[in-house]
Amino acid sequence: MNSKAEPVVRHGPYPELTVTAVLVGYFLGAIIAVSIGYAALILGFSIEGSELAAILGFAILRGILRRNSIIENNIVQTVASAVNGAASGLMFSVPAFFILGETDFDPLLLTFGCIAGAFLGIAFIIPLRKQMIDYERLTYPGGVAVATILKSPGAGMKKAMYLIGAALFAAGIHVIVQLSGTSYYDLGSRIGMPEYMNGVWYLSLLTVGVGFIAGRGGVAFIIGGFLCYWILSPFLSISGLMPLNPETGQALSDPGNLQGLLYRPVGIGMLIGGAVAGVLLALPLIVTAIKSMQNAAKSEAALARDEMPIKLLYFAIAGATLLLVFMAVTSTEQTGWVRGITMGVVGTLWIWIAGVILSEAIGRTNWSPLSGMTLIAVTIMIFITRGMDDSSAIIAAIMVGAAVCVAMSQATDLMLDLKTGYLIGATPRVQQMGQFLGAWLGPILIVSLIFILHEAYGLGSDKLPAPQGQALASMVSGILGGDVPIDKYLAGAGLGALLSVASPGLGITAGLGFYLPFAIVLTYSLGTLARVITDWRLGHRFADDVGIPVAAGLIVGEALVGVGFAMAKIYQGMG
Repeated sequence: MNSKAEPVVRHGPYPELTVTAVLVGYFLGAIIAVSIGYAALILGFSIEGSELAAILGFAILRGILRRNSIIENNIVQTVASAVNGAASGLMFSVPAFFILGETDFDPLLLTFGCIAGAFLGIAFIIPLRKQMIDYERLTYPGGVAVATILKSPGAGMKKAMYLIGAALFAAGIHVIVQLSGTSYYDLGSRIGMPEYMNGVWYLSLLTVGVGFIAGRGGVAFIIGGFLCYWILSPFLSISGLMPLNPETGQALSDPGNLQGLLYRPVGIGMLIGGAVAGVLLALPLIVTAIKSMQNAAKSEAALARDEMPIKLLYFAIAGATLLLVFMAVTSTEQTGWVRGITMGVVGTLWIWIAGVILSEAIGRTNWSPLSGMTLIAVTIMIFITRGMDDSSAIIAAIMVGAAVCVAMSQATDLMLDLKTGYLIGATPRVQQMGQFLGAWLGPILIVSLIFILHEAYGLGSDKLPAPQGQALASMVSGILGGDVPIDKYLAGAGLGALLSVASPGLGITAGLGFYLPFAIVLTYSLGTLARVITDWRLGHRFADDVGIPVAAGLIVGEALVGVGFAMAKIYQGMG
């Protein structure tokens, strides 16, 4: 008898789109969407979930289920990232409802409209895969990073263990923080720092984790915050130019008033100016995008072999467009069929144009001006709703704008995932099916999460600042003639535009530093500093193998505990 173990012999193709992969994708997608959505409400930007899903996918498929097909794990991360695609789309738009006090909207209609938008974004971008990835060979650095993980199964398991361990640690720490009743520590007052320099620290490992993942890309965010409180505030105080409190007539010294009356309005202006400048800089991509669509149309025979049937895509586009029109018409009683059809058709066209531009932008630069495209989409909708009362106009415009934003987010996410599949030999048609299978779940989870978090903490509060929602709300108020500090917005918009011209996205990240509470910026700086030091002393390999998985774990652990406490708080209130 041969004492050696017989090797396992497999016949046929490797498993790819399996029930197991889809179910695991749903599970991981729900965790990632909740975690990244929660973080986006604090920091004002989201992070890509595909890499996180690939790492956790290894832990489940290879570690628990003993399955070793990397293309099956690719479907897991495709489905999971499709679920997560709604996080940035909805967190950038829907919080504006609550910040503006317009909560009399139909959440079910919003949810189904965003599902329709997700399907539209996917259907519009599929015919461009071959042109953008096979022919133009756009880089898509995020997709390359995920492919690298999938090609290294052993390394993927180690990363999963780091991530899970860090998540458990962060969860335990955040439980202690939540039970203590405060999430802040005033170090500044203990060391004699002037009040206006705002030496209060936010007790959050999630914020440290996001700072580490951002690395040098988050330096502008940090500079924006430090510029406000550690340079401008002392200068204004010494020179006697500190703004006056409109109620008392005294010079401001409280950092909360400073932020509300000076730095936050300037920061909102920077967000808007930086976003619009980013879109303008992306205009040359329209030319290449149009060429891509023309070339894709010429290669329909090749398309039929690699992609989902074109007739099915036409059906998805037509059906989702009708749902978008229905959403617009039924959002308020004042909308009417003519205005509703106009909003649905214009929204569909904007999804098509913006989705292609965003996919080109992220493919070439790994930067996506999604927030700018969202601002423009809602602005267009606001102008279409002229003649309606302000409340109805806001509800109709933001509901359709949210669906459009989800569509744009899904389009860029799918192209990143298709790039990953291209590099590991996956089947494009199967990945596209996985994206459709995952896209419906995200809006359901994120809309529910938004209501839970608002009920527990209040969107726009110090706990959940929702910076992008605040910027959108301020822009809507300005268009509708609200009482807004136009001079500060215009000054900030000019500064944000100049910074974004100098470097893509710079105006937005620096503007977030102005806008967000400085306590968050201080804690975020620890993560960025840790990344810079480890890259310098240990090399970039350490960050890829250890640092980023640990940082992702800190985000997941704290976010899940934060959402859990929010649900418990609501339950206690009901009791």
